[in-house]
Amino acid sequence: MADQPQDNNGAAAPEGNKQPNLSILAQYVKDLSFENPGAPKSLVSRGNPPSININVNVNANPVSGTDYDVVLTLAAKAEQENSVLFNVELVYGGVFRVEGFPKEHLLPILFIECPRLLFPFARQIIADATRNGGFPPLMIDPIDFARMFQQRIAEEQAKAKVQVS
Repeated sequence: MADQPQDNNGAAAPEGNKQPNLSILAQYVKDLSFENPGAPKSLVSRGNPPSININVNVNANPVSGTDYDVVLTLAAKAEQENSVLFNVELVYGGVFRVEGFPKEHLLPILFIECPRLLFPFARQIIADATRNGGFPPLMIDPIDFARMFQQRIAEEQAKAKVQVS
């Protein structure tokens, strides 16, 4: 009986029913770029706040049977009076083990839950990079990865309809 899988209460788990599990095996910076092209002039306050454009992208690729590499890309560009103050790009990844979930839950886990877990760490790296570049830390607002995923699915369905027509 000692070799039989058990649930959280110590009772024998049914055969073939694995408990759903999402684990982070590793996190890493794949690429980090910070540009301050106008320094030191860009560090002097000009009164008007800069316009900041932020782009977010998520990709996922299988590594092995249950392991996936999820990559979160954050890019931010600050401009003021038609000049670039700073441009920062971070490609931040994590290797996740996804086990015991129904197959239809795999994509939402990879494109919603995994980037949600990576985001606080990536946000801190961006904040540190902008602060170390001489600017106030850029604190990116929380991102609705569920909405991003739904938009991505809708775009792919629209593309598929256009290709079929």
